[in-house]
Amino acid sequence: MASAVVNRGGCRIMKSVSAVLGTRFYAKVATGTDIVSAAPNVSLQKARTWDEGLASKFSTTPLKDIFEDKKVVIFGLPGAYTGVCSNKHVPPYKENIDKFKAKGIDSVICVAINDPYTMNAWAEKLQAKEAIEFYGDFDGSFHKSLKLVTDLSNVLLGSRSERWSAYVVDGIIKALNVEEDPSVVTVSAAQTILEQI
Repeated sequence: MASAVVNRGGCRIMKSVSAVLGTRFYAKVATGTDIVSAAPNVSLQKARTWDEGLASKFSTTPLKDIFEDKKVVIFGLPGAYTGVCSNKHVPPYKENIDKFKAKGIDSVICVAINDPYTMNAWAEKLQAKEAIEFYGDFDGSFHKSLKLVTDLSNVLLGSRSERWSAYVVDGIIKALNVEEDPSVVTVSAAQTILEQI
């Protein structure tokens, strides 16, 4: 079954990262947390074009609809179009989609504090939309509720998602991985979560 790896960082490392990247907060979620209850009344915005948003009257997707009665792998990252996110974080999830499906995963989800239109354009550029579901957390309410935010103002990004991944079964977090340094992909990598399922 799944093992839990929660990586929240050591003080010495945190000081060096904070000096370069900004302030970091600690996740309020952990293995065993009900992700829907931890972020009550929060919805995400499925990646889409502006016209699709208009046609849907700018609908959002409640977390219950994303997680209830499903096995989900979700990963969060600082933002669309950023280098590490585009080149090192998303591609391995896309490349391993068949392995996730073989393990019974219903959906692999990428979420960031971005609007759904930016997420859509980025997903299309990465040619990953067929494999991965992309969601925007336009106001950061999802990440703030889970305390999975970091302040990257020093690199002109402002309040952003931590770099993280989770394996969630029927809303319950079975494994959670949060990077010590959001500029690298180690514990939040596709291969790590594959081994935890």
